[in-house]
Amino acid sequence: MRPLIIVPTFNERDNLPRLAAELLRLPEVALMVVDDGSPDGTGNIADRIAADAGGRVTVVHRSGPRGLGLSYIDGMRRALHDGASHVCQMDADFSHDPADLPRLLAAASDADLVIGSRYVPGGSVQNWPAHRLALSAAGNWYVRAITRLPVHDATSGFRCWRRELLARLALDRVRSNGYAFQIEMTWAAVQAGGRVTEVPIGFVERRRGVSKLSTGVITEAIWLPWRLVGSGRRPR
Repeated sequence: MRPLIIVPTFNERDNLPRLAAELLRLPEVALMVVDDGSPDGTGNIADRIAADAGGRVTVVHRSGPRGLGLSYIDGMRRALHDGASHVCQMDADFSHDPADLPRLLAAASDADLVIGSRYVPGGSVQNWPAHRLALSAAGNWYVRAITRLPVHDATSGFRCWRRELLARLALDRVRSNGYAFQIEMTWAAVQAGGRVTEVPIGFVERRRGVSKLSTGVITEAIWLPWRLVGSGRRPR
């Protein structure tokens, strides 16, 4: 097994060193930091971490259009090229607990995509105001109602892919660039016949840094389900 964790970063200099240290305590795990031209110097910090990590950390410095989806697509292509057996996604801000990664990887023995879910039994959300929790829960209900995806947390960014499924997806056709990216990738996984499962996680709102949620991100997520079903295909 050669699992690789992709962590996209934009202004995460306060979080990245501690996150990298915790991830590298996990055996056999490699880390890829995809920095989106952070003006706070996160990319330089990532380079220093990589220099001391004995080949277990790689850094991708992006230029051009920014965005979560673009960062993940670049990272996924690189991970597949480099021979990763599993490609995991997680945020840099500790909203996803590195200690949960072994459970996601274990679940991938029987699934092609494992989603760390806040909205299955045993899942939870901490430190979110009521309106943010309601927005997230309602958004996932909305996605399921329109797309019929068999997933309770289609917007979760904590995931583990088996390379065989990820390699079958047409990554160059993925158009979403905000949190809607997670929805579109879930749809693509189901369309490709992938076995998708969810494992419960505890999600904790970031303690440092600034949330990337914006009106544009929400608008993209509202319209995406209609675009997906308008393609004329339904989940199998």
